[in-house]
Amino acid sequence: MRFPWPLPAVLAWAAAWLAFAGLRQAAPPAVAVLLACGVGVAGSVLAATWWRRALIALGFPLSLLLTGAAALPSWAWLLPLAVLLLVYPLNAWRDAPLFPTPRGALRGLDALAPLPPGAAVLDAGCGLGDGLLALRAAYPQARLHGLEWSWPLALLCRLRCPWARVRRGDIWAADWSGYQLVYLFQRPESMARAAAKAQAEMMPGSWLVSLAFEVPGLRASAQLPAFAGQGVWMYQMRTGGTLSRGKVETT
Repeated sequence: MRFPWPLPAVLAWAAAWLAFAGLRQAAPPAVAVLLACGVGVAGSVLAATWWRRALIALGFPLSLLLTGAAALPSWAWLLPLAVLLLVYPLNAWRDAPLFPTPRGALRGLDALAPLPPGAAVLDAGCGLGDGLLALRAAYPQARLHGLEWSWPLALLCRLRCPWARVRRGDIWAADWSGYQLVYLFQRPESMARAAAKAQAEMMPGSWLVSLAFEVPGLRASAQLPAFAGQGVWMYQMRTGGTLSRGKVETT
């Protein structure tokens, strides 16, 4: 569910200040600030764009600095940055930011990319688990896996999707050969790399599925119509490790 802007910011800032007010009586100031910053950064996932996430995450420490509500050593102002880097690690910035899969975006996927019961499906870059929820709706009998570089997001995803096997790891270093379908919600710049990895590792008949962005220079085997302005492209592996260039089918 998406909240209209600026409600996510207001809610996150209020929660951070409430956490700080409650903690400052029982914990050292630096600890209270650290935990309150964690609340603000966690609330940043409610926003849809990077600049709004940054605004939410930095709102509490900046307002604390301006109001002078706590006397802190100079090094303590590095704490908000440390919390931000835990949730959004630097090497993950090369890939897609945290863009949740819209509910209903993968409806009809199973009809165009059929899988046998018990097939292994990977959400590469699973974030908080919205993609896993959509994949579970499409393939209720599949064995679902999630891979996420940010360990706080991986932990939250594991709690939210206990029926999936969620691991912290690098989607580009992981082996895709054991999956019958790999799902991505990446950036346009990442799609050529994803296609090359799929061709090198995935078995014939398996699927590479991308939300919002297609592989440049390749024709999809099938395509779902746009949902909330975002289409879904499906690429099936052929014998010899190439992607199918067959006729595009839509539901």
